[in-house]
Amino acid sequence: MRGWGLPLEAPAHIVAELAANAVTHGRVPGRDFRLALTVTPGTLRIEVTDTRGDRIPRIRDAGRGLVLVDALADRWGVREGPAPRKVVWAEVFLAAGSRGAAIRRA
Repeated sequence: MRGWGLPLEAPAHIVAELAANAVTHGRVPGRDFRLALTVTPGTLRIEVTDTRGDRIPRIRDAGRGLVLVDALADRWGVREGPAPRKVVWAEVFLAAGSRGAAIRRA
């Protein structure tokens, strides 16, 4: 994100929370999760895909991960992927003058 000239603090926290949730709640032995960052004019989109499509995350009083994502992201949600996957995504709106479109996958 730094190489793209993007804000780092809020997106880094969102990535950390979504990745931690994927490891903690979306893990199936032998399967990993995928992180994708997409930058389009005005928006940074963070997507974490895991193989537990049967576990749809919701904000709960007991945890703080999605509460943080909800507070830091401008929008977020969940979409079902091809079975057995799901994608948890978050978007951060960028200031005018951010760089053009790019996709990175980790």
